[in-house]
Amino acid sequence: MTAFSPLSIGPHVVQPPVVLAPMAGITNAPFRTLCREFSGGKGLFVSEMITTRALVERNEKTMQLIRFDATEQPRSIQLYGVDPVTVGKAVRMIVDEDLADHIDLNFGCPVPKVTRKGGGSALPYKRPLLRAILHEAVTNAGDLPVTMKMRKGIDDDHITYLDAGRIAVEEGVTAIALHGRTAAQHYGGTADWDAIARLKEHVPEIPVLGNGDIWSADDAVRMMRETGCDGVVVGRGCLGRPWLFADLVAGLEGTGGYRTPPLREVADVMVRHATLLGEWLGDEQRGVVDFRKHVAWYLKGFSVGSEMRKKLAVTSSLEALRAQLSELDLDQPWPVGADGPRGRTSGNNRVVLPDGWLKDPYDCAGVSEDAELDTSGG
Repeated sequence: MTAFSPLSIGPHVVQPPVVLAPMAGITNAPFRTLCREFSGGKGLFVSEMITTRALVERNEKTMQLIRFDATEQPRSIQLYGVDPVTVGKAVRMIVDEDLADHIDLNFGCPVPKVTRKGGGSALPYKRPLLRAILHEAVTNAGDLPVTMKMRKGIDDDHITYLDAGRIAVEEGVTAIALHGRTAAQHYGGTADWDAIARLKEHVPEIPVLGNGDIWSADDAVRMMRETGCDGVVVGRGCLGRPWLFADLVAGLEGTGGYRTPPLREVADVMVRHATLLGEWLGDEQRGVVDFRKHVAWYLKGFSVGSEMRKKLAVTSSLEALRAQLSELDLDQPWPVGADGPRGRTSGNNRVVLPDGWLKDPYDCAGVSEDAELDTSGG
């Protein structure tokens, strides 16, 4: 098996060309640490979505979310914003205060509280606004590379990714990641990898990364071969599977040998994850409570009774978490069919948009800095 070429994000060389997708409430520093440990430090690991307004205003939660571990290199922040001026200020703040080494812009989030303000996956429909935001970001970034993540469009009748890709190239964006779904699809159905291939053909000047339905290292290899994309962005596939990054390194570097950890090893990773969260939050109980959302993802496919799942869902200390996990049949081998969809899978949703948003893709009069969210984390 032939290894794939490295990915260049400005001065940063990413080998193998794999990126952890920003996920609200998930890709905080502890989870990034886990994934990075399994990858051997290879790959690019992006923060949770940071709202530009909250960053500029130094929101307390936001300032914690942008804290990077000393071993994280390069430090990668994803920003969300709808006001070009505020985006520019946030980028300039990152540069002036040396807060990150790479900036990614979010134009892919389909969550209603984001799209109803004209942000996320709704924004590229307004071509002039997209151009203005990219211009301010790139201009203020100086030597820091600016990338963007987007979807195909709002729905099948309002496809934007080819226009957005061309605008990105013209404004100096370093690379583009495309999730092969529309906002209306959310996470349902099947990702359109053909769209990734079309974008790659449309913007040959810069790297294109593919995102959507990568549940295993073999999926990543297949996406790169079928689409010609320059790298992959992995999101839901690593939920409860941080060791997927070890597999991705093996698959994309052509060394083979994927992990199939027994439940005992999975339980050890679960405890480490909860421990890291407690250290990061400065409170063991808060860390274990925050970890609860991950339990079902880690245990997917294993034989764990409903009563034990309920107990684990209300655990509030590391001692209790270890004790409950020790009651399981830890010698269970990796379950057949445990890979596959995890996380949100709903689809065919009506996209919540500002009034009159779709009337004219060039009329941006209805968007102002008031549309900025005041909190980060999606």
